[in-house]
Amino acid sequence: MLPHENTTRLLSLENEIAARPAGRGIDALPHSRARSTHTSRPNAPAPLMDRTSWLMLIALSVLWGGSFFFTEIALADLPPLTLVLCRVLIATIVLWWVVLLRDVSIPRDPKFWGAIAVMGALNNLVPFCLIVWSQTHITSGLAAILNATTPLFTLLIAHIATDSEKLSLRKAIGVLIGFGGVIVIFGVPTSRTEFGLLAPAAVLLAAFSYGCAGVFGRRFATTPPILTAAGMTSASSLMLLPLSIMIDQPWHLPVPTTSTILAVLGFATLSTALAYILYFAILKRAGASNLLLVTFLIPVSAILLGVGFLGEILMTQHIIGMVVIGLGLMVIDGRILSSLGHHQQRTSR
Repeated sequence: MLPHENTTRLLSLENEIAARPAGRGIDALPHSRARSTHTSRPNAPAPLMDRTSWLMLIALSVLWGGSFFFTEIALADLPPLTLVLCRVLIATIVLWWVVLLRDVSIPRDPKFWGAIAVMGALNNLVPFCLIVWSQTHITSGLAAILNATTPLFTLLIAHIATDSEKLSLRKAIGVLIGFGGVIVIFGVPTSRTEFGLLAPAAVLLAAFSYGCAGVFGRRFATTPPILTAAGMTSASSLMLLPLSIMIDQPWHLPVPTTSTILAVLGFATLSTALAYILYFAILKRAGASNLLLVTFLIPVSAILLGVGFLGEILMTQHIIGMVVIGLGLMVIDGRILSSLGHHQQRTSR
């Protein structure tokens, strides 16, 4: 799963886009100019979703849901650290190529790159490794369901760590409902191994790391997003390389099969690099609030791919838990509840 499916980072990016001149791309402003033109429009209504926006959103959910699918295939030949290294390293090459094509201004401030390194650890290194490791013990569908708790952790962390993003009563209720879904999932054994509860807990820790990245990443709100993405994958690649060498010793691994190689390429180019590019295109077109809807679709995509192609089976409690988590996210989002309220007002008149 990729980074920016969290409320804090999404809304800060939406404000940035709203402040930019009409007709300019999301990466059009260099770092220095973007900082001077940033304003806030917290009350701006979300743009309407047209057919193209919905198709792009569904495509993004398939790409991000596909990351769990590709992981399941590639784990047959590659250990977790090496697999994640392949993902971020190949994605880094693709993303930097896009940065160069767009002629994005590259900052030279060491503090900027230090912050990028922290973001890479929180947003790539830690969650990617935890999720991939967890999938050696649980199904890809269950991992995707638990990963959907990312917005819940983001709201809690933002409430604690910031003064401007405190939980409202509605969002607090949504968070409680969402974590109620997690309790439903943990109410039954997830595997017959000693890692039965540790593996799903690892996914929740990954979601927590994504939440921390969402709050920390607010400092990059005026940085060209494609540059932030390329910097994060570069930093995580540099951090993962020595770990993979020391722990996995990849030179001793057997030659990967064709299916593993294709899964790694799909993992890196489709579910990481292309997903980043599509993400920011949807953000520009439909806005942050609408883009948050992808959180509802990713588990569905992952489950359909896992059940349809990998023969995975989810327990009834897992499906119920997913529904409860989705209900919590709907309460947090608020739009469906608001629409129901307006409908009742119209019918009562």
